Amino acid sequence: MKKFVVLLAIAAMSCFALAASAADVTIQLASAFEPTHILSQSAQKFKELVEEKSGGAITVELFLGGVMGSEEECTESVSIGAVQMQAGGGLPIKTYAPEYYFLDSPYVIRDWEHFQNVFYNSPIGKKAQELIATNGNTVYLGVVYRGARQFTSNKPIKTPADLQGIKLRLPQLPTWIAVWKAVGALPVPVALTELFSALQTGVADASEGDVSQIHSFHLDEVQKYLSMTNHLVQTGALTINKTFLESLTAEQQAIIKEAGKEAADWGSQKIIDGEAELIADLKAKGMEVVIPDADAFREKAKPAVEQLFKEQWPVATWEEVLSY
Repeated sequence: MKKFVVLLAIAAMSCFALAASAADVTIQLASAFEPTHILSQSAQKFKELVEEKSGGAITVELFLGGVMGSEEECTESVSIGAVQMQAGGGLPIKTYAPEYYFLDSPYVIRDWEHFQNVFYNSPIGKKAQELIATNGNTVYLGVVYRGARQFTSNKPIKTPADLQGIKLRLPQLPTWIAVWKAVGALPVPVALTELFSALQTGVADASEGDVSQIHSFHLDEVQKYLSMTNHLVQTGALTINKTFLESLTAEQQAIIKEAGKEAADWGSQKIIDGEAELIADLKAKGMEVVIPDADAFREKAKPAVEQLFKEQWPVATWEEVLSY
């Protein structure tokens, strides 16, 4: 895959210099997510919008469902110009601006509105985007809200005390593991593809994820309770290779940026409108919704979060992030 990516990059970069003078522009947009996923749907919406706004002068070729590789490979491909765009998750931040990874970590961001304020409107978010552009040759066109992450279990989780002895399935992300340990859970790193079986067999007692994940993995079949912890704002993004974008005319750049933001906003609204419906369906299938003491969880997480800001995210403080 690496050789393939490098060959594509050489071919793509040789074309960038010609892009500005070319009458027509073709954008290759890859995603590791399946076509039905909201990020791939947002990519499809981008294609529709940019082709309409440009009168067909800009066309988009979609490569969805991992045909261009994993999310890590797609992130690298955009950086080196093997493909021009990606619809992906938070890897550009984690890879190219790791000191800003608090944007994708538990109990730091309050809600979707807060995320937008920090990422789009604050000096913190602007600096993060500058670093991603510098270190990763990658520009954000728009962020897609994928839903707030919630907690599933076979006992009601209302306070941190209820987490004692609970084996919580987590992705293999050290910052997430550190925070959940502090809150009181026993983290069990398990790949997402093994989530259902881990809960079914008792390898893990509980999980956390956005309601779309909980619903699509049919966790109602192996988990009784859905606790609305809202502990992390899950996002993705439409990103584009910086060199490619800057090689285009001002008019072409404007069309792409406008279409990217509109497509991301469209995807975000689709999730917002659908979250209540998914929760209702999970309830109909037997899950019981629990409203926990959110302040108690955040207070329990505070020492670990503040320590992570000191050790791994020294560009800001938690208090500063919460001020936006």
